Amino acid sequence: MQIVVVTGASSGIGKEISLRLLKLGYRVLGVSRSITDKGFESENFTPFQADLSDEKSTSKVCELLKKENVSILINSAGFGRFEPHEELSARVIKDMTFLNLTAPMLLANALLRSLKKNDGYLININSIEAIKTSKFAGVYSATKAGLKAFGDSLFEESRKSGLSVTNINPDMTQSNFYEELRFTTSDKEEEKLFSSDIADAVEHILTMRKGAVVSEYTIRSLRFGIKKK
Repeated sequence: MQIVVVTGASSGIGKEISLRLLKLGYRVLGVSRSITDKGFESENFTPFQADLSDEKSTSKVCELLKKENVSILINSAGFGRFEPHEELSARVIKDMTFLNLTAPMLLANALLRSLKKNDGYLININSIEAIKTSKFAGVYSATKAGLKAFGDSLFEESRKSGLSVTNINPDMTQSNFYEELRFTTSDKEEEKLFSSDIADAVEHILTMRKGAVVSEYTIRSLRFGIKKK
């Protein structure tokens, strides 16, 4: 049974991907700050509690995961704040940068030998902001563009191995991502994505012929919509 590490597995896109992978027969190691096995109901799910915006906590979970024979790493944890740059606190800037960019690089560093040995997959759940520019999104967009650049570079670096690297860039997706923001997804289905759409993309990537790699997977809603709170 192949082992998958999914960050941000306690809610939203990360949880949906974890549930899909359990259904497909994978063993899932879910990483999140307050995660438990509640809501997963599978003997193949193991929670790893870690605050991936904190250096010590991230380093600790990296050492624990090194002991596992991991075949797939899915970096899904992340958060965003969308304000004029001068109104962001230094703490928010540091935490967003560490969680969205530094932690995925540290996890990849810890698990890359295992991923290569198993001809595995590294999938970054990125954002549409990685490939477009929006006002009030300077730090968030920078972290996501950086994660995309990291994934692209790692793909080129790893092509002599059997490792597949993919950046998934979703548009606005209905999830708890917007709980602390001033806006959220539209009420109309054609103006937003669902977490299941991202899980579909992950399943597609993992079921393709191994010799073919979708290095970038951008998913957008059919129409644009946004809802202010």
